[in-house]
Amino acid sequence: MAHVKNHDYHILNPSLWPLLGAVAAFVMLFGATVAMKGETTILGGMITISGPWMGLIGFVGVLYVMFGWWADTVTENKVGDHTPVVLIGLRYGFILFIMSEVMFFSAWFWSFFKHAMYPMGEMSPMVDGVWPPVGIETFDPWHLPLINTLILLCSGAAATWAHHAIAHEGNRKDMINGLAIAVALGLIFTVFQAYEYQHAAFGFSGNIYGANFFMATGFHGFHVIVGTIFLFICMLRAMRGHFSPEQHLGFEAAAWYWHFVDVVWLFLFAAVYVWGG
Repeated sequence: MAHVKNHDYHILNPSLWPLLGAVAAFVMLFGATVAMKGETTILGGMITISGPWMGLIGFVGVLYVMFGWWADTVTENKVGDHTPVVLIGLRYGFILFIMSEVMFFSAWFWSFFKHAMYPMGEMSPMVDGVWPPVGIETFDPWHLPLINTLILLCSGAAATWAHHAIAHEGNRKDMINGLAIAVALGLIFTVFQAYEYQHAAFGFSGNIYGANFFMATGFHGFHVIVGTIFLFICMLRAMRGHFSPEQHLGFEAAAWYWHFVDVVWLFLFAAVYVWGG
């Protein structure tokens, strides 16, 4: 009885995951910088680093930490450590994470609107008052971008169906079906986005329009991939019977994240494809 929980809080066991995560993230960031620079030397020129390998090693390390750390979190939930008080803290933490993501994308929207409406300097992207810059052939928003918008919205609706099934009905079968549809549509969106990039009439470098376009939509595409993986893991967990109407915070966070991705795309479609084009 000495180990029976008699309070609503979860005392964490000592863990190496935060340290390993910080080291892996630093290696990934430093390696990515080296890859973009081409070559760099450290320790007074004693060691020369080049190529993308260091960044890839760090990336693998980050993935390993994510898998191990979140597996421990799932185990904590299964043994009953996620009490109502702990769940409130986890919800607040994820809401703050979403808010940080909102500010991240706000920076790209700010950059796009600033350069479109208030060009400055001799190297201004707006030539003779024209936006997009002369020579930039933009995408028709009412073809593939519109199709992608409908795909992502349908995927969000499927995720909402899955959430309603488990939270209000305790129907794990419908939850799995809804997640399967959401994941499949997320994959289709990613394929279509890659197809669009391959047929772009402008590049990333050489003009501010292309730089803003690919940074904003590219980071959104990355978030779609992350969200698709998030939902897929939730689907696997649902197949193993992990969720219940009372305990499904992991999936709830995935659904919040996916709806955030939906909303960001709606703003991208309206601002970058329709207004900016």
